[in-house]
This record gives sequence, C-alpha cells and structure tokens, in this order.
Amino acid sequence: MPSTLNVFLLCAVMLAALLHCAPGVPLDDAPTDGPAGDPSGDLSGDPSFEEGDNPLDQLNNVWEAAIEAIRGHKAAFEDEFQMKYIILGNYKTPSIPDACPHSNFRKEVYLRNFAQGLLTYTVLLKHVEKEYPRKYSSQLDNLIIKIKEKMRHQEKVTALTSSQEEQLLHDIDRPNAFDRKMTAHSIVYNLRNFLVDCKRFIINKLRSPEEV
Repeated sequence: MPSTLNVFLLCAVMLAALLHCAPGVPLDDAPTDGPAGDPSGDLSGDPSFEEGDNPLDQLNNVWEAAIEAIRGHKAAFEDEFQMKYIILGNYKTPSIPDACPHSNFRKEVYLRNFAQGLLTYTVLLKHVEKEYPRKYSSQLDNLIIKIKEKMRHQEKVTALTSSQEEQLLHDIDRPNAFDRKMTAHSIVYNLRNFLVDCKRFIINKLRSPEEV
C-alpha cells in the first residue's frame, strides 16, 4: 500500500500536469465559511464569549484575535492546491501538540498543557513563515501571556531550548517544495483546530467554581 507521502506526491504530479500549478498564495487569503460540522473559529455566538474589560473577557478577546489571524486559511489552501481542506487532517506532521484533552483534569493542568502546546506552535510556525509571507506567532505570544496570568505556577510553562527548536524544525523539514508547503498548511490547520477546541473547553472550565 503506498504511503501517505506517496499519495500526496502523486497528487502534486497530477496537479502540475493538469493545472500547471501556480506559485503558492499567502495563507491570509479572504475569509470563508467552514464546511458543515467543521469549526470555523467564529465563536461570537458562543455563550462563553462576552464583551467587557474583566480578565476573562480580555482572555476571550485575545483568543479570538489568534483565531481571526488564521480565519482565511481554508480558502487559501483550497485555492492553491485545488484539494478539499479536510485532506489536511490526514497529512501527518511530526511534533504537532496533542489535541485539547477532555478528561477530568484540574484547571491548572489544562492551562499548562495548552500554554505548552502554544509554545510548540510558535516554533512550528517558523517553518510556516519560511514558506509563506504571513506572521502568526505574535498573536500566540499574546495568548500565552493571558493564559499564564490564569495560572498559579507559571514557571512550569517553559519555552523550548535552542537545541530543541533546532531538532523540531529539522524533524519537520522536507526535501521537496510540495511537502514543505503541505507541512506548513498542516501546521496551520492543526493550530486552528487546537485554538477553537481548547477555547470552548477551557473558558468553560475557568467559569466553573473549582479552585485552580
């Protein structure tokens, strides 16, 4: 059975032959609605999203800004590759942080794991920014600050060392342009889902009376 990589390579060859693939487009293309059942990132109608100046509302706003920064990714990917966005869910990229867990952990654990995952994404985005002229990491930096403000033990959230960063970027590097671009899109796809899924769950956790 051909590997997933071979399947994507075959797709690239077919697209090149049939469509004379144009150069990659920026990842911040015009916004678009997500498919049915696919989280679009628009949580303005969510009961957990409120306007205001209290700390939780500020966290909501910063989180929404991070989601908004990648809202046009679906349209950009489908325009560039002429593939359905959902195919990125089958493209395996090493070192992608785990999805937001829905187990019965305490708030502190959720916050720490989420912040640690964001720190990993800030490194992964360096690969994205090499392939496409788009900056996402500043929005994540702001969100990490707000998440850590909710924690008792901020010191447990640690940035990757320079050697860890180098190894992570080496692990996701690819020898050909097609796979480097697909890896970049896969990172943004997974980041989008990570932000949307964790926001809904963690904000509800923070509203609960449990002590952090």
